Amino acid sequence: MPSHLSADRPAAQPPGRGSVDALITQARRLKGDVDAVRRDTPGDGSDPQERWQRALCDLALTQLDDLDAHLAQLREGPPPAPPAPETPAAAESAPPAPPGESLLSRVGSAEWNLLTDEASWSGELYQILGRDASAPPLTLDELPSLVLDEDRPRLTAMVTDCLVDAKPIDGEFHVVRPGGEVRTVHMMGEPVLDADGSTASMWAVLRDVSELRRSQREVSETRDSLQRQQHRAQTEHRLAVELQEAVLPPWRGSLRLPHQGPETLDLAARHLPSTGGSPIGGDWYDALELPGGETLLSVGGLTGQGVAAASGMATLLGAVRGMAMAGTAPGQLMSWLNQLLDSTVQPALGSAVCCRYRPATRTLVWAQAGHPAPLLFRGGTGRRLAAPEGVLLGATTGASYDQAEVTLDAGDLLLLHTDGLVPGQGGADASDRLLDLAPRFDAAHSAQDCVRMVMEEFGGTPRADDACVLVARVI
Repeated sequence: MPSHLSADRPAAQPPGRGSVDALITQARRLKGDVDAVRRDTPGDGSDPQERWQRALCDLALTQLDDLDAHLAQLREGPPPAPPAPETPAAAESAPPAPPGESLLSRVGSAEWNLLTDEASWSGELYQILGRDASAPPLTLDELPSLVLDEDRPRLTAMVTDCLVDAKPIDGEFHVVRPGGEVRTVHMMGEPVLDADGSTASMWAVLRDVSELRRSQREVSETRDSLQRQQHRAQTEHRLAVELQEAVLPPWRGSLRLPHQGPETLDLAARHLPSTGGSPIGGDWYDALELPGGETLLSVGGLTGQGVAAASGMATLLGAVRGMAMAGTAPGQLMSWLNQLLDSTVQPALGSAVCCRYRPATRTLVWAQAGHPAPLLFRGGTGRRLAAPEGVLLGATTGASYDQAEVTLDAGDLLLLHTDGLVPGQGGADASDRLLDLAPRFDAAHSAQDCVRMVMEEFGGTPRADDACVLVARVI
């Protein structure tokens, strides 16, 4: 590589796309030059020096092809890997090449004379095959003895096609070096014909490609692993969404509870999913008509994301509904919900607000567990309700939860929400942003209009977690 291409480049930073494009252009230009030299080299095999030059050109073209592929991968990311030859288990554990091993030490040549039954090997080929340099080179009949059993038919077929049908050799096989080390060898060769057209000898260039194939396998395995992880994440996300949709109330738009009587609540709610591909969380909202005409209102959230959080949310919401239907007061309900979460196999924390609305007296009895207090809007202004004591669910064994009670007036609007409704804001700051909507809420005609205003203000903002909002308007 020319020195000016790498000068002053920080080692820890990848090259820019422009630098990689320049390298690709230079590599392809060099490939064209080498190919021109190869075409100018006589192919009749009459001169051993010319055969060696032609073999080196073939090797250089193969190396430049590899370089071009690697540079393209650096620029574009891992491409679909070509099918790698079946690799024995022993090859997987073969030690890497020594750090100081040069490219030439991994390339050797050989020629087998069929007329004299003589063989000639380069010193590099002895190193590749792990043979003693003082030993005589192996004949073509002896060469398969170094090859793994499953690869011998492939080598035999390549050599036979070359000798009988004058076909060029271009293939790979695995050799076993002394001590059991397995190396992957790529062989390129051609027959040398005599005057009558019969095969007089065969020459070949053999290259140790073990490290290249190992790198390709690692890229392929990494890609496959990423694809499996992506598929698993997509499946889990779909399951979490389906579970959440099955558990949360199916009504859309406004709902009036209780169904009978003049003092009803106009209800609307919305679930806001996270953005940027984040998994579904464990937030919920709920409104349920209870025996005697009372109404349950609740919002909450469970820590975590994905199927585990969604299934935990379903468990908590089912418990809330069951206890509320049985007449459990909000404070006691929170205590038992804390006990339930504390006894689960998977430790988790949760927060919630639970309210019982009595339409006959327009009173709201509520409790909270580490959750933002409901917001009360009246006459164009809003305020946070004073929160009774209550710690996060699952944080303390045997925790007790206080209750608070407030009387509502006709036209009052109650807003319950989970953390994350106002992205980037939490606690009092989020409540203040919502309280700023009081004048607009005062002009709204329904709870659904109020939810729509919240969505217009905050729905389009990116959020890391999902959130819920529930609006109850006293009629």
